[in-house]
Amino acid sequence: MNTDDLAVLVHAASSGSLSAAARRLGLTPMIASRRLASLERETGTRLLHRTTRSVSLTPEGEAFLPHAQAMLEAMEAAQASLAPSATHGANGLLRVTAPAAFGRKVVAPLMPALLEQNPELRVDLELTDSVVDIVSAGIDVAVRIGRLRDSSLIAKKLAPNPRVLCASPAYLERAGTPQTLEDLGRHECILLSGTTHWPFEIGGRLKDIRVNGRLSSSSVEAVHAACLGGLGLALLSAWDVVDELRSGALVEVPLSAALPQEIAIWAVYPSARLVLPKLRVFIAALDQALAERRRA
Repeated sequence: MNTDDLAVLVHAASSGSLSAAARRLGLTPMIASRRLASLERETGTRLLHRTTRSVSLTPEGEAFLPHAQAMLEAMEAAQASLAPSATHGANGLLRVTAPAAFGRKVVAPLMPALLEQNPELRVDLELTDSVVDIVSAGIDVAVRIGRLRDSSLIAKKLAPNPRVLCASPAYLERAGTPQTLEDLGRHECILLSGTTHWPFEIGGRLKDIRVNGRLSSSSVEAVHAACLGGLGLALLSAWDVVDELRSGALVEVPLSAALPQEIAIWAVYPSARLVLPKLRVFIAALDQALAERRRA
C-alpha cells in the first residue's frame, strides 16, 4: 500500500475534514481526494463517509484505521533506523501538545534552537489545557503535568513538578496569612475547574484538604492572573511563579507541618514512535531545559 494514501486517511480521520488533511500534508484537496480514492480502490471498500463539510469513518474505516496508523509509524521507524546517529534524520513534522501556560513559558522558547539545530524538522505546537487523545488526533508527543490516566501510551518522567501555595502581598495584608491546613477553610482559594480539594503531604502521608473560593477556571493562566491581582490563595507550579516570587509580586505561604503534594512532568507518546529521531531530539531538548531550571 502507498503510505502517502494511508497518510491522507489518517489525517482526514483525526481532523474530520479532507481539506484539513490536505493542508497538513501540503497537498491540494483534489490530490488528497484522489489518494483517498486510490486507497479505497485498493482495499475494495469505502473507508470514509463524505459530506460537503466533513468526513467520518465508515465501520470498515474504523476497523482499518489502527492498521493504517501502524503501517505509517513502522515506515517512519524503518527510515529512522537507517540514520547514522540518534539525532541525524530528525526531520518531517512533529506534532506536540502541551498545557497552555507551560507551553508558552517552557516549550515555545525551545523552538528557535531546536529548529536551528534540525533544519529538516517542522513542529506543530498545540497549547491547550484539555487532555487530547493523541492517537486519534495524530499527535506525536504530549507534555502532561500531574497524575496520568491508565492507557497503552508510553510515559517518560521528565522532571518533578513542585507546587507552591502563594498569594499577593495585598491579599495577605487584607486577609491575613494562613498558618495551618485548617486555616485554608477561612480563606478565598482560587481553583482550577472541578477542583474541590488541594493535596498536601503531612509526615509522608497524603491528605486532601477541602477548599472553597468564588472563582474557578479551566485555565491555569487565569488562576495565576487572579492570584497576582489579589483575589486569594492559589496552588501553582513552581515554574509558573518563580519570577513573581523573586520579584515579590507573589509570596509563598508555608503551612505548619504540611507541604503541597509534588507531582511530575511527563512526555507521553505512542510506543511505535519511540525510535523516531524527531521525537528524541524534542524530548532531549525539553529534558535539558527542565534540568537547567532545577539548577537555577
